[in-house]
Amino acid sequence: MSKILIIRFSSIGDIVLTTPVLRCIKKQFPDSELHYLTKEAYSQVIDNNPYIDNIFYYDKNIADVINRLRLEQYDYIIDLHHNLRTFLVKLSLRKKSFSFRKLNFQKWLLVNFRVNQLPPIHIVDRYFETVARLGVANDGAGLDFFIPQADEVDIASYLPPAFHHGYVAFVIGAKHNTKCLPGSKISSICNKIGKPVVLLGGKEDAEIGQDVAGNNPGMVFNACGKLSLRQSASLIRQSEKVISHDTGLMHIAAAFHKQIVSVWGSTVPEFGMYPYLGNDEQNKMSVVEVKGLSCRPCSKIGFEKCPKKHFKCMKLIDEDRISELVS
Repeated sequence: MSKILIIRFSSIGDIVLTTPVLRCIKKQFPDSELHYLTKEAYSQVIDNNPYIDNIFYYDKNIADVINRLRLEQYDYIIDLHHNLRTFLVKLSLRKKSFSFRKLNFQKWLLVNFRVNQLPPIHIVDRYFETVARLGVANDGAGLDFFIPQADEVDIASYLPPAFHHGYVAFVIGAKHNTKCLPGSKISSICNKIGKPVVLLGGKEDAEIGQDVAGNNPGMVFNACGKLSLRQSASLIRQSEKVISHDTGLMHIAAAFHKQIVSVWGSTVPEFGMYPYLGNDEQNKMSVVEVKGLSCRPCSKIGFEKCPKKHFKCMKLIDEDRISELVS
């Protein structure tokens, strides 16, 4: 192998899940030159990865980046996204390519008819199926996420003294609301845990985080919307345990080999995107979900509101089970 382009446009978690492929290519073929194509919005996920030699970003104009990629004269293209835009890239570059099987029909069957024809393996292992013909093998070491020193958070100065001897990180946000617990459930879980909890999420989660912290004074610190992605990752890395919805920070927590309680609503682990901790550490991952609901999964990515209007998949989540797993 010589010069290789890997493509994954989005999103945070999906890009993190490609990192074992990057590491294994670089370590198993150290003379290879590895380039990565993604969206500018996800630069913090990938731009500090030591296994990547060059990164290309695009926002809206894919034609412009294709013109720059043509100059690179790649030997191989590894398409881990596999959509219309990646097809255009491959068509334009005219190099030998290997494309990830998305299994959209199988996902459609599971969402619409509750018929599960998906392979019982993680998406990371399916990524490795894509590169198997190049002789790349999974080393079983899990995911990677690299935080530059400038983004490491000093918890002694950032968090109150009660948090300095250990805390639980609780990722309360997600891209779609049906993947998130209601604020009242989050508040109740924090109360049941009985130890310091740091809430993590985006600006859109700040109001809920403020309410939860107000209901649990002194024991909950609301960091939602106050930190960059890599700063949030730093707080996860320094935490004792992590509670998370099905979202990007869950996969970042897995990259740090944390003990994770993953909470599932409208989506299901059977899609193959549960926390991936490597060969010998999957027992550090716990799944909490409401089994037996005829409406679940209702989507492969989630909705803004419950299509059935009852939101049982999250409202019936066992709070005691979550608190027991992190206590």
